[in-house]
Amino acid sequence: MSATLQPMLAETITDAAPAGGAGTAVAAATAAISVSVSQSIADVEAVWRALTVKAIESPGQSFDFIRTWVAQRGIAAADQRYVVGHADGVAVALLPLHRKRVYGLPILTWFPGANAGCYAPVADYERLSALGVAGRRALWAAMTGALSGADVVYLRSIPREVGGYDGLFDELGSTLAVETLYRSEYSSWEECDKLQRSKSRRKHDRQQGDRLNAMGTVSFEEIRNGGDTRCAIETMFIQRSARFKAMGIRDTFVHDRLIGFYHDTVAVESGIDVRLHVLRLNGDIVAVRYNIVHNDRMFCLISSMSDDAAIQNGSPGKQCLLRVMQSVFDQGIAVFDMGSGFTDEKRHWCNVQIPLGQHYIGLNWQGALIVRAHQAFQRTRARIKANRYLKSAFRTARQVFDRLSGVPKGAAASDSSE
Repeated sequence: MSATLQPMLAETITDAAPAGGAGTAVAAATAAISVSVSQSIADVEAVWRALTVKAIESPGQSFDFIRTWVAQRGIAAADQRYVVGHADGVAVALLPLHRKRVYGLPILTWFPGANAGCYAPVADYERLSALGVAGRRALWAAMTGALSGADVVYLRSIPREVGGYDGLFDELGSTLAVETLYRSEYSSWEECDKLQRSKSRRKHDRQQGDRLNAMGTVSFEEIRNGGDTRCAIETMFIQRSARFKAMGIRDTFVHDRLIGFYHDTVAVESGIDVRLHVLRLNGDIVAVRYNIVHNDRMFCLISSMSDDAAIQNGSPGKQCLLRVMQSVFDQGIAVFDMGSGFTDEKRHWCNVQIPLGQHYIGLNWQGALIVRAHQAFQRTRARIKANRYLKSAFRTARQVFDRLSGVPKGAAASDSSE
């Protein structure tokens, strides 16, 4: 399907003007906005690649990543939406959306769900900024107004700041801030080491390394597309499964049959630059990190380590990450994205924090009700996650409910992240 809306005049800017001055403000105010919608990713490849030639904020903005996801997951054309917004005939933004049902409700959302740390519309940030507040409001309204087949557009985990611009997506529906994105940005390992590691921290890292080295021969390697990736990926998911089982939570990679997708991404022809960082002890894999690289940015999507208590005494996960930090910045990586959600490793290594927002657009009256209900749920969920006592009580209650409902342990029927 392809549909094009008639160009329309953006509303006059009264509350803000872009940095370019009055002339730019007038140009933004009179920009003709047009929209096209397609159900084939091939139709938007040229536009998509042009908009992401410089940088992306997430693998979810990568054409090759989403193309591989759609193909491997077998997503029907009827459930794909690619919405392109133009200003004066020039493509400014693209929304790649998946129509799916969550708890029986039809929504349009990002394709990979919780499988990336953040997302954002694919866009020319400079042109988007030049449109100004009213111009962006008109653009987003036209793009979402061209959608059908769902009640709600739900855009999770959009960074407050992208490409050096703040608040470019403020006019995209209603927003709820619930998470934080963590990144490491350094010019070299020397700078990282100086800023992030105290004397006591270096001593602690050395002691952990000594314990691991005392167990045998330790080696570290980076495996790229076309290399011997199968064993590393399979081991990574076995280690993740053991971790999920110990925590009593759903193993989404197994139950949603996602492992095949990650194997597909490392094929030479995938177009996705995958870097697997692997730590071995006596030849056996004890820790893995799965990363995707775009230009000078690296995104860590999955990490794992051995569940062997004896090996964990040497902190293989932390030792693997230490070696990653010691190497990637001197290889030309400027931004190392570790995703959302606070952990010790992010506290130790990340010097940049960016607020993330959930964006909602109700496409009809029923959608408006769903938005209000989901926002209330997200606020409650955020409070539970921030309180360890509430978090423990909620997890226990959910496990009891699953047992009473006959749901196998670790196989909850739905993903609460949506």
